[in-house]
Formats: sequence, C-alpha cells, structure tokens
Amino acid sequence: MRSVKVYEENWPLHTPFVISRGSRNEARVVVVELEEDGVKAVGECTPYPRYGESEASVIAEIMSHIRQLENRLSRDDLQALMPAGAARNAVDCALWDLEARRLHKTLTDYACATLPATLATAQTVVIGTPEQMAASAAALYENGARLLKIKLDDHLISERLVAIRAAAPDATLIVDANEAWRSEGLAARCQLLADLNVAMLEQPLPVDDDSALANFIHPLPICADESCHTRRDLSGLVGRYEMVNIKLDKTGGLTEALALADEASALGFGLMLGCMICTSRAINAALPLAGRVRFADLDGPTWLAVDVEPALHFTPGQLHLSTS
Repeated sequence: MRSVKVYEENWPLHTPFVISRGSRNEARVVVVELEEDGVKAVGECTPYPRYGESEASVIAEIMSHIRQLENRLSRDDLQALMPAGAARNAVDCALWDLEARRLHKTLTDYACATLPATLATAQTVVIGTPEQMAASAAALYENGARLLKIKLDDHLISERLVAIRAAAPDATLIVDANEAWRSEGLAARCQLLADLNVAMLEQPLPVDDDSALANFIHPLPICADESCHTRRDLSGLVGRYEMVNIKLDKTGGLTEALALADEASALGFGLMLGCMICTSRAINAALPLAGRVRFADLDGPTWLAVDVEPALHFTPGQLHLSTS
C-alpha cells in the first residue's frame, strides 16, 4: 500500500498581489504527500477560482480517488482518471517526485532536462498607479531583473506603460492583461506596446472572445494563457496566438505539460512557462520545462513572506539552481 496525505497550507505574502481580477494577500495551496516503500514524495497545486476551483473542491476531488492512489495508481492511469486542473497537478507532481526519489535523482535529471546553473525568470510588476508601477520596475531592474512582466487592467494603459518604460528603458517587458481588454481598441493598444518595445502581450481578451484574434494583424506576439490548458486547446489557437503559456495547474501536472510543450512546438507556437503564487515545491516540479521556453515566469515564491524549506534560491530576475 502507498500512504497518502492531502492537506491545505496558507502562505502570507509580503506585498499584495494585484491583477485585473483583484488582490490577494496569501497563497493558498493544496499539498499531496506520498510514501511508498520508505520513499517520501510531495506535490503541490494552487486552486484557482477563475477555473471554478477552491481548496475544498480540490481536496475533495483528490480524496474521491484515494483508494486508487493508495493502491499505487500510475501516472499514466492518472491521466484518464482525473481531469486536467489543480487537483491532478498535485497528484501527478507527487508521482513524478516519487519516481525520481526512488532512483535518487532530482526531478529535472529524471525528466532528462538540462538547465543552466542560473535561470532567468520574469519578475512581476503588479497593478498600481503609474508612479508606483514605474518605481517598482526601476527597483527590480536596478537589483538585477531584466525581464519584467507588467500586469494591467483596462485603465491607464498608456500612462502606466510609458512611465514603466521611462523608468526601465533597457528592460525586456511582457504585458499580461488577464482577459481584461476587449477587441475594440485592441489594434491601437498593440501598436502602443510595439512602439514601447514590449516583447509580448499575454491573454488580452476573454477566452470567449478568441475569435476576434483570427486574421487580426498585430505587431508583436500574443500569448494564450487562460485560453490554453492542454493539448486539446491547441487547434483552436492556431492563427490567433503565436505563443502559449504552460502552467502545471492548468495542464494537470508535468505529464501533460511536457506533452503540451511537444505538440505546441510542433505546431509552431512559442513557449512560455508560468506559475501561480506558490512555494518552491511547485516551481521545482515545473523546472524540467524551463530550458525549452522563450520566457520563464517562475517568480511565484518570491511573493511569499516565507517560503517552504528547503527553498529554491531566488534573486531579482534569477533562479539559482547551483551554488557552484
């Protein structure tokens, strides 16, 4: 038999995380612990209300399959048993961790991925006044962050971006609207972003408005986030997006995330690797994909007042995987 534990954790943030959908002051995660033949493993997910998830619903979903998990359910069988989403992610990543630990390997090595000792990651600038966002961007850049992810809603677009670009003229900027914009005026906003040398625009429109991007001529790449969960979504994104943002909480774990990366690349999509607000456990599970993407956005743990132990080592804009 395999021992299974499922529980919730709350991690306070040092600064409120503000996006177009609202503000949060803590990270609420669900953890799955497995123990089999003396080997212990762990997986983590962040339930997301945007997808109808809560900590309670995710725990209930996992517990509904507790017998199969205790009877040594495999990762392959898990894909058919549970739908994509946060619950499957926690279980899938725990199973990956278990397999790697049984062979005394890191998860990245077990997944046959190669990473540099220092990995560049985006640092998020959350929504505030133009002056606040410019000050945040300047401070991040001065402390070493070279890739800044700018969160925006539907207000003060030009004022915020002009202020940020003036404050960090040499930074690489990517913009994430989190579905807050509408098709009317999108062309002008895309041109503004291009004029300010923004490298990519992420999910400007609500998922239901993706059709507005068909045959839409735009001067910078547009990346699907909320519109892309698994490989099943890719056919509907062709001709509308140039990139996809892969997050394990959307794919339902590393197993589908790796398959999504393969298929998306084969179809010509550029790749981004993202995360929710989470601990280092969740970032560690995503690392096998980090060497394959154009943009890695893995700063979730940097928003925590205290991270899980042992924690990954972050400095602004960088994730350090080796002390050598």
